[in-house]
Amino acid sequence: MAQNPNKEVVGVLNDLIQINNDRTAGYTRAAEDTKNVDVDLRTIFERLADDSRQNAIELTSQVGRLGGEPATGTTASGKIYRAWMNVKDMFTGKDRHALLASCEYGEDAAQRAYEDALESDAPLPTDVRQLIVSQKASLKNAHDMIKKYRDVHAITK
Repeated sequence: MAQNPNKEVVGVLNDLIQINNDRTAGYTRAAEDTKNVDVDLRTIFERLADDSRQNAIELTSQVGRLGGEPATGTTASGKIYRAWMNVKDMFTGKDRHALLASCEYGEDAAQRAYEDALESDAPLPTDVRQLIVSQKASLKNAHDMIKKYRDVHAITK
């Protein structure tokens, strides 16, 4: 059986699929953890989880197009992120600032993953590189929004 010439590119895309799966799981958890009075945060978290689902769908499509097997599940680091979020919850009582700080931590990890993908030695086709750049920009906007909310809630805490 011939080896897929796109193996490196598929590996990069699969890492991003898993990061988006982590992000979906993290925001789904955050949405569940918001109190009923935090409807604004719940709405934001649900939208960000949906964005990550869409990112994963787009990346999965590219992996299939390149003849690869799309990743499923989450990354080891994602599991660590969710575990960290769980531990932090036990100590913080799930207040808005702590929840937003946990989400920002996850957004930082997602940004690093996208930077690593763009800096990898994999020969990314132009359309794949553009998709990664576009998703990274969208995630950066989400990061900045979460940070802004976190900063506001640090003041009002």
